[in-house]
Amino acid sequence: MSGANATENTTSYDYSSYNYGNIDGFSPDDITDVKDFSQVFLTFLYSLVFILGFIGNGLVVCVLVKHRNQSNLTDICLFNLALSDLLFIFTLPFYTHYARVSQWIFGGFMCRLISGSHQTGFFSSIFFMVAMTMDRYMIIVHAHRVTRYRTMRAAITLTVLVWMLSLFVSLPDFIFTEAMTNDSESHGFECDYPQESKVWERYDLFTINVLGLVIPLLVMVGCYSRIIPTLVTMRTTKKHRIVKLIICIVVVFFLLWAPYNISRFLKFLQEENKIPRNKIWDQNLRMSITVTEAFAYTHCCLNPIIYAFVGQKFTRRALQLLKRLVPGYTRDLSDSSFRRSSVMSRSSEVTSSIKL
Repeated sequence: MSGANATENTTSYDYSSYNYGNIDGFSPDDITDVKDFSQVFLTFLYSLVFILGFIGNGLVVCVLVKHRNQSNLTDICLFNLALSDLLFIFTLPFYTHYARVSQWIFGGFMCRLISGSHQTGFFSSIFFMVAMTMDRYMIIVHAHRVTRYRTMRAAITLTVLVWMLSLFVSLPDFIFTEAMTNDSESHGFECDYPQESKVWERYDLFTINVLGLVIPLLVMVGCYSRIIPTLVTMRTTKKHRIVKLIICIVVVFFLLWAPYNISRFLKFLQEENKIPRNKIWDQNLRMSITVTEAFAYTHCCLNPIIYAFVGQKFTRRALQLLKRLVPGYTRDLSDSSFRRSSVMSRSSEVTSSIKL
């Protein structure tokens, strides 16, 4: 997607999106501070996201694979959410290097592969979060109608559809991005859409904002606004904790992604001469895109915590796995440590759906 350095061209999740070239009278010297900041800030933060995201999502995958015989639709969605985040973070070392040296050295094939994989991981992660939200809505608000349809076949069908949609949306990155000479530098390459092709930059901005933020946020708000009143009427001691978790899911998603999408949209308006184009405004926008994008990427580290580790069942399984893998790990893993409250069957299903 967009990367460390802001430019006229905005390629989703790609440093190529940011070109330090001459822009309407602004010389490369005007953005030196932003570039130097990006080299240090993004190198550190992307490395941290890669490490934490790999550990958290890797543990989710291992636990769910180990207990695959007990999987339900929620487990399948969570498994694929972790795979999506892993696909996303596996591209970060390439972008970390790109931010550090300010040029793409991995060739045209890797440019298309990494850019497309990055996009696919991003969109599939968002789409699986939407699928989990809708599943929670149906099982809580319409439990008596949909329980019989939450089968393994339905889970597999949903998984295939989400991955196909993610690949389809990401096709322009697989096909049209290329490694090309950086016009703003005397040497080196950038990974970007061809500069003469503006249509894919507009397409990228549209899909990131609409499919990556607006629609998912509307679905979350709409579904959870119906789920919360239903939970409040249930006779379960955990309803307040579940409501807090729901609010956390929506707020974290909005706070991490909205600033980045807003920054990119403002950059688009600047390129269209809808807002002022001066040195200070341009530098602030570049810095804003760099910082907000980096923090948005941390969402893939938080997904395992928000969607998996808050659940007692999953936590128990994860600790049991760690006990086998980590010598000397002696935390009490008895069932009494994780005893759950006895509630009516519908509330039990709700808790399972909300917290795995």
